[in-house]
Amino acid sequence: MMRFIGIFFLPVIWMALTGDFSAPNFALGFVLSSLVLWVNRPVRGSVPLLYYLRKSLLWAAFLLFFLRELVLASLRIAWDILTPRHRMRPAIVAIPLDLESDMEITSLANLITLTPGTLSLDISPDRKTLYIHAMYVTDVEKTRQEIKDRFERRIKELFR
Repeated sequence: MMRFIGIFFLPVIWMALTGDFSAPNFALGFVLSSLVLWVNRPVRGSVPLLYYLRKSLLWAAFLLFFLRELVLASLRIAWDILTPRHRMRPAIVAIPLDLESDMEITSLANLITLTPGTLSLDISPDRKTLYIHAMYVTDVEKTRQEIKDRFERRIKELFR
């Protein structure tokens, strides 16, 4: 029942925050609130309020983590462009995946692509390996482990 009320109450809050009380803005608020409630759906047996608080903190921490990664990668590329010596060592790296759902795999691939200096290339037909291109690879195993520890682990925390 609370979920049903939230789906219709949150768009009204959205309209009040944006100052636009039109039908298209209500529809946008409805879609956004449905998405937020779906992403933060409680696990059976957990306390919903504590679950939502924990999920919200995880999302905020992830957003800060990704912004930090984005800035550091951008600075690294800018430094490499502005200095006379290029430090690039490009490579294609196969990342074995522990992720299972399409949403998790797509999120990981998009985050890798959004980070400057890396690009998701392909996923194996069995969805167990993601192939990426990275500009700065000194050690393939270290790069593979960084992706798994930094991005994949956090995505599992967010979506499970």
